[in-house]
Amino acid sequence: MKILLLFLIIIFSSLSFASPSDTLQIRNNDAKILALRITDEIELDGKLNEHIWLAPNGFENFIQRDPAEGAAPTERTVLRVAYDDDALYVGAKMYDSAPDSIVARLTRRDEWITSDHVTVYLDPYYDKRSGYFFTLNAGGTLIDGVLYNDGWDDESWDGVWEGKVNLDEEGWTAEMRIPFSQMRFNNEQVNVWGINFRRTIARKNERDYLVFIPKAESGFVSHFADLRGMQQISSGGQMELIPYVTARAEYIQHEEGDPFNSGSNYEPGAGADFKMGVGSNLTLNATVNPDFGQVEIDPAVINLSDVETFFPERRPFFTEGSTIFNFGYGGARNYWGFNWSNPDFFYSRRIGRQPQGSIPDEVDYVDYPTGTHIIGAAKLTGKVGENWNVGTIQNVTKREFARVSTNGIHSDLEVEPLTYYGVIRAQNEINEGRQGIGIISTAAVRGFNDNRLRDELNKSAISLGLDGWTYLDASKTWVLAGWTGASYVNGNTTRMIDLQKSSRHYFQRPDADYLNVDSTASSLSGYAGRFYINKQRGNFFVNTAFGFISPGFDVNDIGFMFRADQINWHAGGGYEWTDPTSFYQFMTIGAAVFQNYDFGSNVTWQGIFHFGFIEFPNYYSIDWTAFYNPQTYNNTRTRGGPLTINPTGYGGDAILASDNRNDWIVKLGGSAYNGDPSWNWDINAGLEFRFLPNLSFIISPQYSRIFEFAQYVDTFDDPTATNTYGKRYVFAELDQKTFSASIRLNWTFTPKLSLQLYVQPLISAGDYNNYKELAYPGTYEFNTFGEGTSTFDPNDGTADPDGEGPAEPLEIGNLDFNIRSFRGNAVLRWEYLPGSVIYFVWTQTRSAAEEVGDFQFDRAFSSMMLLEPDNIFMIKFTYWFNM
Repeated sequence: MKILLLFLIIIFSSLSFASPSDTLQIRNNDAKILALRITDEIELDGKLNEHIWLAPNGFENFIQRDPAEGAAPTERTVLRVAYDDDALYVGAKMYDSAPDSIVARLTRRDEWITSDHVTVYLDPYYDKRSGYFFTLNAGGTLIDGVLYNDGWDDESWDGVWEGKVNLDEEGWTAEMRIPFSQMRFNNEQVNVWGINFRRTIARKNERDYLVFIPKAESGFVSHFADLRGMQQISSGGQMELIPYVTARAEYIQHEEGDPFNSGSNYEPGAGADFKMGVGSNLTLNATVNPDFGQVEIDPAVINLSDVETFFPERRPFFTEGSTIFNFGYGGARNYWGFNWSNPDFFYSRRIGRQPQGSIPDEVDYVDYPTGTHIIGAAKLTGKVGENWNVGTIQNVTKREFARVSTNGIHSDLEVEPLTYYGVIRAQNEINEGRQGIGIISTAAVRGFNDNRLRDELNKSAISLGLDGWTYLDASKTWVLAGWTGASYVNGNTTRMIDLQKSSRHYFQRPDADYLNVDSTASSLSGYAGRFYINKQRGNFFVNTAFGFISPGFDVNDIGFMFRADQINWHAGGGYEWTDPTSFYQFMTIGAAVFQNYDFGSNVTWQGIFHFGFIEFPNYYSIDWTAFYNPQTYNNTRTRGGPLTINPTGYGGDAILASDNRNDWIVKLGGSAYNGDPSWNWDINAGLEFRFLPNLSFIISPQYSRIFEFAQYVDTFDDPTATNTYGKRYVFAELDQKTFSASIRLNWTFTPKLSLQLYVQPLISAGDYNNYKELAYPGTYEFNTFGEGTSTFDPNDGTADPDGEGPAEPLEIGNLDFNIRSFRGNAVLRWEYLPGSVIYFVWTQTRSAAEEVGDFQFDRAFSSMMLLEPDNIFMIKFTYWFNM
């Protein structure tokens, strides 16, 4: 009832603030920027000394957005645009009254750093929803990406374009050449694009725009000015070919007598990527024998939960142009989720991942593939008609085998079947993006040769989803957005039983009368959805949502999800103060209430959440949260067993950050949670030192302490355990201490040559004590082994639940752990020609584990550095052909 009352208060408050409270208006969105056709060749040197840059079409009526919103800029800026048959040219003159104070830091491509910079935003389709951005900082670093959802951006896209800068006594100048072949747009006799421009003056934290959009306003691309004057230009028909060759040398640890691993391995490789414009609106990407190795390694993690760790995609073939495949996100500006994990219908890291097949226990040695080879992959993205955004990815991965040796006999064992992965996505944006509707369909189909794998993997999996949005008023203040979808997987009965019992579903829960394991099932299906009503224009904002995932929903074959069997809602709101005062530069404060249920109507999580952020006039900032969670049920702690109780808890976190304009930047943070008797806390820091304009060092250490009163250990069958459905659910108190750090050194020699070093040490120790079993379902009560009639032998980890009684002893063993890991890599990147790159990569890993629960940093760190490392060296050479 209290949660419902808070919900009604938030909704009532939102209605009273329904009109935007800001008085600032959008300006210059009706401006017309004229692009002049080039008659003489331009030498791209950043000096703007060609005749075209002296023409009278310059625009300089910029407006400040930060720090004084709506004020005139403190420095003059002049923008000019030109074009020829092949490319768009941008020339910008940034006057500066103190040219010796221009911040011209140099870093590797696509890395934002505090520096003076200029950005041109383009909407070539003129759809008021999407586009591209191209950035040059005063040091010469190039940054680019795509725009979507009328304000979101994605920097994973890398175009082949050029930019140069020049610093002089009047300020600095920037010159860009952006080939039309890198963008998609409609082929028309006369083209009209959307355009915006931003200048950043780093020492003043000032950002000036061609089109001024107040902070309390909604949308970005939809407010762009017009870029006119371009005639008889085309982007279609161009082809790009990027062949590559690689050389890889591995020096790794191995067991004595291992017939498959001598400690060294050398592997050459070759392949090619192909890109072609299909008409003016579509782009076809294809690859033959692709190199899908990651340049940067994933961080080490300690995962004691029952769900998979999510790692982001880093492979260019999948990241570039990936925004079209974002399902369920459109129209709304923010998609909050309190204890809600939105399922991803498409998770590209499923393609090419490490094989999933098991290895028999009797095998002596094994050479297991680290990934699945992709036979071929193709991707088609772009627009069809006026408003349809479309995309499809088609992949086939080869059958993979592990080499095994048993009693000296070598053989090959299939560990991954031949598999097809397919995704089709389409989205129609209507009425200049005021409404939208989309569809996504995915499929994974496997062809088995080894029947053993039929018991371990789904034969096929398909999903279908619909998403969309509509603004509820003419001013785009309120928006309704959402998605719904269904899934279907099939396989043999053994596989379906395992799937029903997996951590995503837990159909075997004995006290869940709405669930049961169907031992005859050959398929599993389900449905899911989530819907939002948000207020996102004006200083006062509201964010509400309702979502559900049925118990049988599963998209994990080609997507990603943590858990099914969820019903979730939240209602939240807040206020943003955008006019600077003597106390703050910017401030926002908000709150929300939320609840989770399962499909059996059990409340599995609920709470009250508060958040805030303040940027002070000196540009220091603080970001904080606080929350309270009343008692609820837990339907996953016993991992397929009965319900338990989540005790009442409360906690919060805070981050303090210094002014990022300085040559040194400090961040200090921490969090704490008390769910008596469990608790946890952590402290973290971020230190960045900029020794030179092209050299930075970043270290981010973190230390955490977790005390879990009921850490899951194992489940044992015991017909005498009548209180807990014939099973004993064993837990223990876990005291875990973890230290980790992320260390980076970025050294950029030129805008095209950079060196990046990354190191991650991790030390984690866990001490298990007071082993116990769940006493009664639906409680947080436990019987501790060694108390009453039960016994526990700490020497071998054997527990006897009733001593001399009929229950069989439980062999638990020693679960204490001490894990030491050291990961690092060095990447030298040289773009020796536009679009052509050479990589030199060195990756080193060291790791060890002991059954010891003591955390001794000095001993652990010293022993970690004495471990024998695994070293991998790689050279990759690519060459860009533009045909």
